[in-house]
Amino acid sequence: MSGSGGVGASFDPDRIARLRGRVTNPGVAAQGGGALKLLWQRAIAIILAFTALLYGVEGADSVTDHSLDAAGGVKPRQADGLDGILFGPVLHANWEHLIGNTVPVLVLGLLTLLTGIGRGLAATAIIWVIGESGTWLTGQSHSVHIGASVLVFGWLTYLISRGIFARNVLQIAIGLVVGLLYGSILWGVLPGQPGISWQGHLFGAVGGLVAGWVLSANELRHRRGASVGRLVS
Repeated sequence: MSGSGGVGASFDPDRIARLRGRVTNPGVAAQGGGALKLLWQRAIAIILAFTALLYGVEGADSVTDHSLDAAGGVKPRQADGLDGILFGPVLHANWEHLIGNTVPVLVLGLLTLLTGIGRGLAATAIIWVIGESGTWLTGQSHSVHIGASVLVFGWLTYLISRGIFARNVLQIAIGLVVGLLYGSILWGVLPGQPGISWQGHLFGAVGGLVAGWVLSANELRHRRGASVGRLVS
């Protein structure tokens, strides 16, 4: 309902009730802070465990003369290369390759999980499958594709795009900051660098965009539903 004599825009009964509830019941605010702390703890634990897994796999790969790379990497358009869709992101060519991926994995993986543990894991699954499947379909024949950079590129585009898809100003701001810090690596989606799986980078980035679009849809619908019935002036 609208009109010059209507109720002021700041009058929101639901909002006022929530604020009153926080004043009369300080435990509500404390409970919210506890949930945020728990989210951080779980996100840190998961990304550290995943990083430890990467180092454990590389250790095992090193003592077996890198036999895991050939067995578990993505081999484009080969039936025995389909295993790489599952195992490719946890394998690396050598310690230098893994060390180069470690900081982006820790930072971007953590930020992805901080969007919500369930949402972050779902985003990672979407990126993993699209990134590795796209690599299997389009990679150079007789090549082997490995490395967590598929996830890194996907997490990056997910974090940059999700705020735009969800129309959330705070998330857009976070995406801009992430883009400024890591956006330059997106040049890695272009072909021409020997020994670099640009197909993995490209389809990882595509997977991040798909994840941002799919997982922001529910959030957008939820916000629209929450606004139904509110007074507008």
